[in-house]
Amino acid sequence: MSIKNTDLIKNIVVLLPCHNETASIRKTVEDFRSILPEAVIYVYDNLSIDNTSEEALKGGAIVRSEQRLGKGNVVKRMFADVDADIYLMADGDGTYDYKSARLMIQVLINQNLDMVIGTRINVYKSAHRIFHGFGNQFFNNFYRVVFDQSFTDIFSGYRVFSRRFVKSFPAISTGFEIEAEMSVHASQLRLPIAEIPTSYGSRMEGTESKLRTVRDGFRILFMLLILLKEIRPLQFFGTIASLMFLIFMILFIPIFSTYLETGLVPRIPSLILSVGILMVGVVFLQSGLILDSVARGRLEQKRMSYLKI
Repeated sequence: MSIKNTDLIKNIVVLLPCHNETASIRKTVEDFRSILPEAVIYVYDNLSIDNTSEEALKGGAIVRSEQRLGKGNVVKRMFADVDADIYLMADGDGTYDYKSARLMIQVLINQNLDMVIGTRINVYKSAHRIFHGFGNQFFNNFYRVVFDQSFTDIFSGYRVFSRRFVKSFPAISTGFEIEAEMSVHASQLRLPIAEIPTSYGSRMEGTESKLRTVRDGFRILFMLLILLKEIRPLQFFGTIASLMFLIFMILFIPIFSTYLETGLVPRIPSLILSVGILMVGVVFLQSGLILDSVARGRLEQKRMSYLKI
């Protein structure tokens, strides 16, 4: 399959973050080299205690390391270190369909996109424990409601990026929530993206998932809430303010009704509590309005940084 506009491409790199992937990394490197012989393949070893680096070298990859544990830390390092025009990122466990790489790159170039995501069409059946699948579905639905309807698989680690995406991405995540942060970055700046359905296989025998359902699930939820607060503060604080106003009404209406009927206010503590909750709600609403103006200014700066590349 040919790629149009190849004269515009200086180089393509494949980035493979790894932690203890001895059993799969060599084959993964060789598979991507077979489909993208022109690409330079980098394996970033993240504190592996096995022979991941040695096996990656045998496959023909350039091996580098990141000493801070966590996929987000590895992605920060890869994006900072490597200069290229097209970046393809995948995992080193061999679960992603390497045969789709050429198509994903072609779509990115021909449609002048900033990110193409290889969505996993059989993620629940092939490689996830039941709670992994439930959490994946929950967070994808949450993302579409809160952030952007354009994404159907925010946790896919199989992605192709333009240089301007990579060099303008202000990564703050340290773990598996990094893919969700990438999606939020694209949604916030309204970057042109596409999704390509790809098959997703089971992990090779002798390997195991690094994802911990409960721990990483809470980390992802916390990160999404932090990002919502940062990029849409009015929505975040406005929701809390609305909840405060609702509680105020529930407490205040019976007191006010009693006052209209009898002229008395028999539940003074409830009245004080309801007024206090109302004041808290007003503070949250004011905070949202103020921070919304700040967020708009930051968005303009991020957009200008993106356009400079």
